[in-house]
Amino acid sequence: MKYTFAGRCTFAFLVKVTAVLSPLMSLCLIGAYAQSSTVIPIETQHYGLALGVDADKRVGILYFGTKLNNASEYQYAPAMYRQGDDYSGILNAAYTPSGSRNLVEPAIWVTHADGNTSLDLQYVSHQVQKTDNNVSTTNILLRDPVYALEVMLYYKVYAQENVIEQWSVIKNNEKGNVTLHKYASANLYMKANSYWLKHYHGDWAKEMQPEEIRLTSGIKVLDTKLGTRANLYQPPTFMVSLDKAASEDEGRVLFGSVEWSGNFRVDLEVDPLNNLRIIAGINPHASAYTLGKGQEFTTPMFVYTYSDKGKGEASRNMHRWARKYKIMNGNGSRLTLLNNWEATYFDFNEPKLAELIKDTKKLGVDMFLLDDGWFANKYPRNSDKAGLGDWQENVQKLPHGIGYLVKEAQNNQVKFGIWVEPEMVNPKSELYEKHPDWVIREPQRPEHLYRNQLVLDLSNPKVQDFVFGVLDNILTKNPDVAFFKWDCNAVIYNAHSAYLKDKQSHLYVEYVKGLYKVLQRFRAKYPDMPMMLCSGGGGRVDYAALQYFTEFWLSDNTDPLERIFIQWEYSYFFPAISHDNHVTDWGKQPIKFRTDVAMMGKLGFDIVVSELKPEDLKFCQNAVSTYKSISEVVWHGDLYRLASPQENDFASLMYVNEAKDRAVMFSYLVSNRYGDGSLSPVKLGGLHPDKKYTVKEINLYPNTKTTISGETSYSGNYLMTIGFNPGVNARRTSVILEITEVQ
Repeated sequence: MKYTFAGRCTFAFLVKVTAVLSPLMSLCLIGAYAQSSTVIPIETQHYGLALGVDADKRVGILYFGTKLNNASEYQYAPAMYRQGDDYSGILNAAYTPSGSRNLVEPAIWVTHADGNTSLDLQYVSHQVQKTDNNVSTTNILLRDPVYALEVMLYYKVYAQENVIEQWSVIKNNEKGNVTLHKYASANLYMKANSYWLKHYHGDWAKEMQPEEIRLTSGIKVLDTKLGTRANLYQPPTFMVSLDKAASEDEGRVLFGSVEWSGNFRVDLEVDPLNNLRIIAGINPHASAYTLGKGQEFTTPMFVYTYSDKGKGEASRNMHRWARKYKIMNGNGSRLTLLNNWEATYFDFNEPKLAELIKDTKKLGVDMFLLDDGWFANKYPRNSDKAGLGDWQENVQKLPHGIGYLVKEAQNNQVKFGIWVEPEMVNPKSELYEKHPDWVIREPQRPEHLYRNQLVLDLSNPKVQDFVFGVLDNILTKNPDVAFFKWDCNAVIYNAHSAYLKDKQSHLYVEYVKGLYKVLQRFRAKYPDMPMMLCSGGGGRVDYAALQYFTEFWLSDNTDPLERIFIQWEYSYFFPAISHDNHVTDWGKQPIKFRTDVAMMGKLGFDIVVSELKPEDLKFCQNAVSTYKSISEVVWHGDLYRLASPQENDFASLMYVNEAKDRAVMFSYLVSNRYGDGSLSPVKLGGLHPDKKYTVKEINLYPNTKTTISGETSYSGNYLMTIGFNPGVNARRTSVILEITEVQ
């Protein structure tokens, strides 16, 4: 039998097919060409990506999906599909070049030194480098046969975590300059009958609003053009389900995230043959990048994982990888804290802060965090309209400096942390007056402020020195400062750099590179300093930044009801140890509800402790103690989402430790309709079916009783098959259960 593919190659089908590949096993991809002469398998413990080199030396994706037992069989997968002809022959390209025979969205688009805009990338070689028994990197060298331009594709595999990081390095060996118009990190290609995209949108205090849609023919673009605080309207994280929208425990799904703290773009294109192309990386908008002879450009990483057992497994893959390899000190511990912001805002002085430090000790948390308003003298920081950029202590508020507060904290056996926003400047500041050329601003346009501030030009090495110096000067003078909250509140308007001169299209890229240079320099000198990544809430949450931070601030919206939804969606991509959750006075819920919600991640408080009723204070003190007893499970355990707040009257999730001998379950009422609550038992997850467990309610408000006393034991099989009812209702709006193995 003979089959013709793409109108260009015919081959004898010699393999007798004795079985059809199960749809649960594969996302087999359309065959653009005949059986490949070279197959490059890239495999984790449970899934595989197979690349093939055809007779024309073009590298295509043969397969993406559940790992096959025999890697040599990946090459047969394309021939199983009869979807029509790929006349170009490169729809499944591993890195689609613009021009030449390509008719779809490219991963790379360049203008050569002679003005030619076509590119043809052909296979040269590949190699696999093994870091250890778990981590390996496959690199594939592609080169244009006419022009001296080459691309190296990198696939870094974390086998046990079932995670791959992918990026590219583009090198110009031509005699003149080459302009990069588009330079993606990754180009994936997959096969299914239909595709379902879950992505997110939002704004300040409305982070991570989910939307799930079916992808149809054409291109869906997820992107941002904000420059800084890039995630404000759209985060770089998404998931794609194959054939049907995956549930928590069923379905095939890919999780992806661009590791870049600036403008990103993700193209999701359903091609003419109903296959899905995903191209992800830096947003090329206003960012044409020039490479001189011998220069190369390294794209940021695109991280992804795949599961054929639903969103929950994919989420746990990402969490394990992040804790072990990406988030700073991801397998370590975190500091509980009391923040002064909602207690004082900008209105404070040394005596007032000294009392708050005493309250920190009284509350039982680890650290006092001083927020905005402590700096600037010529233009005092008494509101957000002045002083930003002038990082000397305000002598009216802090006549004895930060050192006095550090000593006060030490005298009360707590640590001291401090807020900074070193990338930004108020026009009403000494820094702006002295260095207007350090500010991103169009020389011929009126300034347009965001939150009364502008952005400093981090493409400028002098600005990088200044930003590093903001933190370094604090620590040099006060080496016992134990924590930084790094904020970033403005976006980039009127993008123009006095430093870059005739390379203005480099600004969005060089800004982020400059930020990373500062963070790398900081971590080289202060490798262990805990630091919160904040951006007016969740305006900058990505894994490229998080490798320098221990945690991030999810949202300025601390209404506990809203936070259940926000924290739920973030939890798909980021583990609980990285979530900063504070108890505040937002919302109408009682203190127990607010505290229970905050305990789902890293607990903090932003309340006036001295104004708490005695029973509320007692509860908070007990809650801090309870939290410290379960935090190890929350921070490092596997997460199982049991009842979604989007689909139920209540939300329920649990964390299970690696030994499966301890778990913590959180449940919350999210509806106020009459009779709402947990009417049926909730099926637990992650336990050992043969172990026996007790279930006990913890974190009770003083003088309240519970019938969930931990006196009855249940098998893991029972708890995961029948379930357990936490008894959530209008009188019990939040319930925390501790599940412990019976020894």
